[in-house]
Amino acid sequence: MPELTHYVHTFGQWLRERHGERVHKLALNAGFTCPNRDGSKGIGGCSFCNNASFNAEVARRRGDASARLAGGAALPDDIAAQMWAGRRNAARFTHARKYLAYFQAYTNTYAEVETLKQLYDQALAQPGVIGLAVGTRPDCVPREVLALLAGYRDRGHEVWLELGLQSAFDETLTRVNRGHGLREYVQSCRAARRLGIPVCTHLIVGLPGETAWHAEKTLETVLDVGSDGLKLHPLHVVKGTRLANEWRRGEYTAWSQEDYVRVAAELIERTPWAVVYHRLTGTAPAHLLLAPQWCAHKWPVVNAIVAELARRGSRQGAKTGLHATPPAEAEPPPTLWGQAA
Repeated sequence: MPELTHYVHTFGQWLRERHGERVHKLALNAGFTCPNRDGSKGIGGCSFCNNASFNAEVARRRGDASARLAGGAALPDDIAAQMWAGRRNAARFTHARKYLAYFQAYTNTYAEVETLKQLYDQALAQPGVIGLAVGTRPDCVPREVLALLAGYRDRGHEVWLELGLQSAFDETLTRVNRGHGLREYVQSCRAARRLGIPVCTHLIVGLPGETAWHAEKTLETVLDVGSDGLKLHPLHVVKGTRLANEWRRGEYTAWSQEDYVRVAAELIERTPWAVVYHRLTGTAPAHLLLAPQWCAHKWPVVNAIVAELARRGSRQGAKTGLHATPPAEAEPPPTLWGQAA
């Protein structure tokens, strides 16, 4: 069976081609919070968000770590320890020797620039680290932060800004308590790209009140604005969220895997090959996941997306007319599935 990279332009393959070997992302929790959690814009966060569902360290460090950051004291020893553990795991499972420091949990630009510089510098100082991936909200990237990230890129580091848009529909963003709208995303995305900082946009498929049509229109909007990368996430219901209560009351019904796979394949077909897919699905730990249960595992979903594209005789970009097929030299031989997306 042909491999994933035959059908989708993946971030793993993009990094391998750019750096000549595998590059592994090391997920970090630097103890940040969010403006719609700390009262600046709201309380309680997004209706679907329990960061522990994708970052187990959050539960341990939530609270006092954020207070220390707000006070200007970085946590360099802790960053170094997390990265050491991440490199050890990568050595066991992927054998990677180069790494991106991925500031993942909550809003990783939500602090004074001096604090951010301390944290980013500490991560970049670790062995084998060639750059940063910084996850944040579109309303939390002021000019000073963009200038800081652009400076790292100018010095030869790999830098990606990951913006959590989720939906291009303001009514949906209000419904899930995002605390920002499409306008903030457009402004931040364009400002970053003007400085040469590539942007990866996070999109959630299956948000309350949304259909496949909403997902397709959101993708169309994001591509029109000009995103360099994409992450797709199926909405899953996890414990400790407002969405969990809505699901229990029957106010939200989770999507089936078949519906998600169909929509994901459609979005991939509508995405030019030049845009890099950093992720095709998302998972949550079994002890937190309420629904849908298929979100407990990554590869069955990725494999189903590949199978759907194969069934259609299609691949990324097929419905754009732009770079619908990869260069001939990128055409892989048949192999087993399971390479990193």
